[in-house]
Amino acid sequence: MEKTIDKRTMRETIVIDATNNILGRLGARVAKLLLEGYKVVILNAEKAVISGSRKFIFQKYKRRSEIKTRTNPRKGPFFYRRPDLFVKRTIRGMLPFSQPRGRQAFKRLRVYIGEPREFEGIDKVYYSDLNAEVRLRGKFVRVEEISKFLGWKG
Repeated sequence: MEKTIDKRTMRETIVIDATNNILGRLGARVAKLLLEGYKVVILNAEKAVISGSRKFIFQKYKRRSEIKTRTNPRKGPFFYRRPDLFVKRTIRGMLPFSQPRGRQAFKRLRVYIGEPREFEGIDKVYYSDLNAEVRLRGKFVRVEEISKFLGWKG
């Protein structure tokens, strides 16, 4: 695993490429790294995938994002539409966020859509055992497609 060291805090930073990785499994590994004290940067969040049949996944997220009635609107939790916030929220659910160590761990997480210039020359970690094209054989949906379905304009 390639690691870079942040000069200001002297903590190790792990840069992960989420392309074609299964979001739940990736999130569990990232949550573990965060709790161990690493800073984690996730690139290409829109290219992460969610496993399952396309119809079921879209139906599930549509049902969770609807407002039931206008007179008594539901107070949440709503799903973020942007892919980076969608992935970040998924990982937050795998951390003990109500405890101080979970909140501190969550602050060490950065998620980006695409690949910013500052990370172009850095070696990235890619989990090949989480590759959806090999494991799922087509039964998956990209986070970008779900975000656009929910109303993301990006």
